[in-house]
Amino acid sequence: MDNFWASLKKPVFALAPLSGITDSAFRRICKGLGADVVYSELASSTAIAYQAESTLDIMRFDESERPYVVQLFGNNPEHFAVAARIVSREIKPDGIDINFGCPMAKVFKRGAGAALMTNRHLAREVVQSVVENTHLPVSIKTRTDVKGFGLAGLLECVSDLDIKALMIHGRTYAQRFSGPNDIETTKEARTRFQGTILANGGATSQALAVELIEKTAADGVGIARGALGNPWIFKQLKASMSGGLIAKPEREDVLRTALEHARLLVALKGRRGIIQMRKHLCWYLHQIRGGKKLNERAVSIESLDDVAALVARAAAQGAG
Repeated sequence: MDNFWASLKKPVFALAPLSGITDSAFRRICKGLGADVVYSELASSTAIAYQAESTLDIMRFDESERPYVVQLFGNNPEHFAVAARIVSREIKPDGIDINFGCPMAKVFKRGAGAALMTNRHLAREVVQSVVENTHLPVSIKTRTDVKGFGLAGLLECVSDLDIKALMIHGRTYAQRFSGPNDIETTKEARTRFQGTILANGGATSQALAVELIEKTAADGVGIARGALGNPWIFKQLKASMSGGLIAKPEREDVLRTALEHARLLVALKGRRGIIQMRKHLCWYLHQIRGGKKLNERAVSIESLDDVAALVARAAAQGAG
């Protein structure tokens, strides 16, 4: 097994998985701006087991994205086993991650995502089924607590299984995506887990990400919402860790990147890519002075030409 986690320079800056966001286009943008590791969107192990080809399409990637980790969710160990074999053979990523942290109702109600933390026996079976059916390094993404079932108990339950990395969203299931980050639980995880630990949750700026690493003593950080409209956060973090300083991107950098992102999305998904680009454009526009005024135009784009026209308008607005 080639455990890429062990060869990464610390601290590690990863693009954490986000449904509907971390597709190949966004991963390539973030990788080009300094992300050390990128994760796929959540992929259903059951869907892969039964309808492999259609689900595999969302996991395909460009070689420039390596190291690239595919994240799976579900609640059936047999489906995870099949999915692990198919992903390893057909997609050939650098690692496979198991989601124990998603709080979304449609996932939780299936007994998947964060719900897996409440069933230790099943959680162990899921991890074991993946470990035994892939040659790739296996990692997990968790929360600190789900309805009274804490991280410590989960780690104890799987302590003898070959897990290479752990990303901890430092919030409970009840907190979902807001509220204070439980620094101590992430910090204490080191007593139960010796692989790579990434802190996650609330790292929405360069300063907050650095603070999270320092307070948790983690090996790195998983950036999710902090990268929306600001993929430069990875470059900024690397500069800050080496004693340097990178200012916010210039207007022209933001607009050029937004247009490149749109081109990648259209090449990847066609018309659907343009629709998905609308939210990304709004996030990019928030990075430049006066950009929010163009949100109404951003959410109504219909083509690459529309994106180019909006970018030109934003550039002219800055020059005026």
